[in-house]
Amino acid sequence: MTQERNDIKEGAGSEKMKAMLNDAIAGELQVSIQYMWQHVMWKKPEGYTANNEIKRIAIVEMKHAEMIAERLNYLGGTPTTKPHAIVLGGEDIREQLKQDQEAEERTIKLYNDIIELAVEEHDVTTKHLFEKILEEEEDHHDFFTSFLED
Repeated sequence: MTQERNDIKEGAGSEKMKAMLNDAIAGELQVSIQYMWQHVMWKKPEGYTANNEIKRIAIVEMKHAEMIAERLNYLGGTPTTKPHAIVLGGEDIREQLKQDQEAEERTIKLYNDIIELAVEEHDVTTKHLFEKILEEEEDHHDFFTSFLED
């Protein structure tokens, strides 16, 4: 059953949407910590190539968490402060980047699902927010994929 949302008011988000947004926040917190930790810890020459980009992506991911938390708060939810499990992947940089690539793939799927639900619920603002974030997530995925191909 499709819920009409033309007159959306603060606190009017569906429980399913709120849960999905909290899942998104937990994922963004996870990768922002994970990527920043990788940036700090990479000391081998192959790490220097990716180091500045990983740091930049970590900061972007934290901004995503903030934007999503603001939206969730507006929709009447309480943003989580607990990240998904942080995966450091040991010493091997390629292994870490593969895990990062997989994290981005999960994120892309989730954000497409959120966009689909936003359309069903006539929530144009959430749809636009996640379209914007999704574009950046696809860029991050492309970076990890390209780096792993070299």
